[in-house]
Amino acid sequence: MWIEEVKTYLINANILQHTDRPRGRNWVFTKVTTYEGVDGIGEGSGWPEVVEKGIQEVAESLYREEPFHTERVWQKLYRMLHAHGISGTVRGGVISALDIALWDIKGKQLNVPIHTLLGGKVHNRIRIYGHADNVKDARALVEKGYTAFKCGPNVDLLKELREEFGYGIDIGVHCHGEFSMAEALSLADDIHPYKPIFLEEPTSPDDLEALRLLGQRVRVPLAAGERLFSKWSFRDLLETRAIAIAQPEITRVGGITEMKKIAALCEAFGVMLAPHDGSTGPIAEMANLHVLAASPNCLFLEHRDRDVFWRREVVDGVIFDQEGHLTVPDRPGLGLTLNEEAIAKYPVAAYKNYRYDYEDEIAVNRRRRGVDG
Repeated sequence: MWIEEVKTYLINANILQHTDRPRGRNWVFTKVTTYEGVDGIGEGSGWPEVVEKGIQEVAESLYREEPFHTERVWQKLYRMLHAHGISGTVRGGVISALDIALWDIKGKQLNVPIHTLLGGKVHNRIRIYGHADNVKDARALVEKGYTAFKCGPNVDLLKELREEFGYGIDIGVHCHGEFSMAEALSLADDIHPYKPIFLEEPTSPDDLEALRLLGQRVRVPLAAGERLFSKWSFRDLLETRAIAIAQPEITRVGGITEMKKIAALCEAFGVMLAPHDGSTGPIAEMANLHVLAASPNCLFLEHRDRDVFWRREVVDGVIFDQEGHLTVPDRPGLGLTLNEEAIAKYPVAAYKNYRYDYEDEIAVNRRRRGVDG
């Protein structure tokens, strides 16, 4: 069996009328076809417009490679792209999309789900958490059976959510790396009485020393990792001993091959696994499910409760959430197929008027304290 062809698909996934990026939110899918006619699909949506070009650039080098040799192909791609430096989401996105597709081929050819190839199911279903920045949205999630969600770094909001839902619901606080260590420490002290399940990315992911020092001082669990891109990055993060929860992004770190290694590293450090999945599409989510199903240290998976209505149209086999969980599929491979006719209906187009509203740290801190409304 060998690889015959690689195709890419760039799909519009913007859910808002405005955007802070020139082309909004998009997904990039790939399909790898073998000479024998078995194909696999993957996703590399970290920076989709650029990742697509990267996939196209390396595609020819995969011709006649054996798709079952996922480790060899991963290493080949990693070394092929070394000249671009530590390029993060671009390098990681290219490898991730192709790696996920190769695992899909293996599962389909062997007629088993990917989680079987990863060691078998530890979990039959995976708990998910949503997003809520007001009581109304939180109530909608709880009424659907969610037992976890996260909100922005607003102490008054967290207090209001606790008063409304009590302490039987897990509530995280996400920060997008916006705070200095001093401000993050102040925020952690302010939210501690309301027992958040995590404080996510309180300091810049570029400054692990700040996170390490913060971890020594705060009394709330820290979570981080969504913007890292390899097992080496996660090794450095874990060695800070700062975090309780790791949030790798499967379309950035290098696909299923690398995600399984990161999961094992986290297990060795006693860190729970809660992959980032807020901006990616249905293929990435399904790849996450397969890895989490075979990972004993799975906590939960981020899930976009409301997304573009064509999420289930462009890919067949997407799982519906039930009572705050996603059931792990048992279909061969990922358990998904592309609908290329549907994909063609949602092309990517540049926004003529996009907006990026920059806020410095002072503005961010005033907002989170409620000073600016």
